Amino acid sequence: MQLTSAPRSGGHHRIRTCIATKRPQPESTLLRVVAQGENPVIVVPDPKRKLGGRGAWITPTLDALDIAEQRKAFGRALRVSGNLDTGPVRAYVSALHAGPATEEERH
Repeated sequence: MQLTSAPRSGGHHRIRTCIATKRPQPESTLLRVVAQGENPVIVVPDPKRKLGGRGAWITPTLDALDIAEQRKAFGRALRVSGNLDTGPVRAYVSALHAGPATEEERH
């Protein structure tokens, strides 16, 4: 774990590396994901960072998600093989960028 040398709020900020962009970023700007189940392994978002197991960190954008899928970065980072279902992560990231639903969309 890498810590910054000059924290802004008096505490240390954890730096994590995005599995897609490979850029180190503060943990607070990344989405943690974990693998659950078997055949297929389902990659699920862990925004509260409380799920057990090995986690990986990704920039929460659809572009980063596409890059990670193309590079098969989820399997390497989570140390799993076989079919991976990243649908729950894609749905979560899409919802983040969609914003709140309008009144018309709710009906």
